[in-house]
Amino acid sequence: MGIIDAHHHVWDLAVRDQDWINGPELAPLRRDFPLCDLEPQARAANVDHTLLVQTITVAEETPELLALAAESDLVAGVVGWTDLTAPDVAETLARLRALPGGEWLRGIRHQVQGEPDPSWLTHPDVLRGLRTVAHAGLVYDVLVLPHQLPAATSAARRLPELTFALDHLGKPPITSGQLAPWSAAVREFAAQPNTVCKLSGMVTEADWRRWTVDDLRPYADTVLDAFGPQRLMFGSDWPVCTLAASYAVVVDATGALLAGLSPDEKAAVWTGTAERVYGLA
Repeated sequence: MGIIDAHHHVWDLAVRDQDWINGPELAPLRRDFPLCDLEPQARAANVDHTLLVQTITVAEETPELLALAAESDLVAGVVGWTDLTAPDVAETLARLRALPGGEWLRGIRHQVQGEPDPSWLTHPDVLRGLRTVAHAGLVYDVLVLPHQLPAATSAARRLPELTFALDHLGKPPITSGQLAPWSAAVREFAAQPNTVCKLSGMVTEADWRRWTVDDLRPYADTVLDAFGPQRLMFGSDWPVCTLAASYAVVVDATGALLAGLSPDEKAAVWTGTAERVYGLA
């Protein structure tokens, strides 16, 4: 079975600094991670296609990612960034789609996890921007911390025409082993029919040096039960995952977490959900 990796990044520090890479614990990420580094690892893991996701909130990055997608047989779509609070979101999205590779734009993401107001996603100007994303036929990737999940749920409830894709399970506290209140919040989010979830980012929410598949299992089982396999998709979160695991180890760990599913259910998580949600060829 071929795999779609629905979440990874690339960057070139000579083009743009990644100012979020601060502190000694993130030092392994302070180097270039080009697409050519990922390609052999993805092929070795039976990954046929990927979704390239924005990393920083600058307008110049998205055109660069679209150009990469246009030149790559691996990348089947891009989740970019635009200022959702700007009055010209529709015009910006139209300009992006007119660029080289613009046909590969599949979604928009904002690092809500860095917003100090936990209700940011329910601000009127943000909701207006999200409505424009929906009208453009794009998906909205939700990058939040657990305490921001209620606002994400409220936004999804107010905008049933928009698909909300939850990145990294909403970043549960895997290191501590605590399930509540994250589990209740993610189940409420999953109760909205226009939501899906990426089975991604778990190894870096766990203890980077000592995590096991059993540490991840309660969180994976929670979202499998809440969303069902038809609304879950695999994502590696490469190269961020390399803080805790190689690309191959992430794929293998995900396979272990899905071991109890039927072949059709596994196919949904590995490929079908991403194909359907993002319209990937």
